[in-house]
Amino acid sequence: MFKHVVLLALLDVLTAKDKPLCYLDTHAGAGGYLLDEEQARKTGEWRDGIGRLFDARAVPPSLRRYVDAIRSFNPDGTLRVYPGSPLLAAHALRANDRLVLCETQDDETSLLRASLRGDPRAHVHQRDGYAALRALLPPAERRGLVLVDPPFEQQAQEFRVIEVALAEARTRWPTGVYAVWFPIKQRATIRPFERWLGARGWRDVLYAELLVRADNSPLRLNGCGMVVVNAPWRLDAAVAPMLPALKSLLAQGEGASHQLRTLA
Repeated sequence: MFKHVVLLALLDVLTAKDKPLCYLDTHAGAGGYLLDEEQARKTGEWRDGIGRLFDARAVPPSLRRYVDAIRSFNPDGTLRVYPGSPLLAAHALRANDRLVLCETQDDETSLLRASLRGDPRAHVHQRDGYAALRALLPPAERRGLVLVDPPFEQQAQEFRVIEVALAEARTRWPTGVYAVWFPIKQRATIRPFERWLGARGWRDVLYAELLVRADNSPLRLNGCGMVVVNAPWRLDAAVAPMLPALKSLLAQGEGASHQLRTLA
């Protein structure tokens, strides 16, 4: 939810200008998810997330844009479908924008193609997303957003891969907007990435974070964060009211918190 709320805010800010843009997702996944499938029913994780908000009598104003987007995929008012980043981006973008979606897994790629079949703006690539940054940047539109959202199977090592890819991508396309999502299990694991970003000398690096419990709870996903490089003007003002609303809604214990700051 945190990732998608920030993503929609980013796309809304970027589409405020008339010129077309390119959205590139390095780890697109299946596109969307059925909450009545066996795995979703078994874990029930969505009930402590979008399930809390979808049926809420009073939706916080800062989250209405996000809730309206989710409801557009569930027009009968019953929550059965949860759109992933590709579908939310397709929903938010305009007719003259373009989506470039990368996924490596066979099953996920097939589902992704099926979910966007008939959308001429969407181009699905079964390839490594990091390699795609080297091959596909800069885009013809010269404006746009890259979302880096890997599975983080090995957290510390994934950050090092992101650092290499992000530095190279920004060299190829200095004016692009780059959003990197990451999980927070232990605070110590993300400190080196923060220091690395701070040492780049890049301007307009916005750091947003949401914790649903204290960040030292062992062996748990305690929260997540997103860093936006070349953050567009007014993004911070758009995101600022969303974070306390999400914290109030999703908190699962003491230590729940949020923060929004610029990395210098």
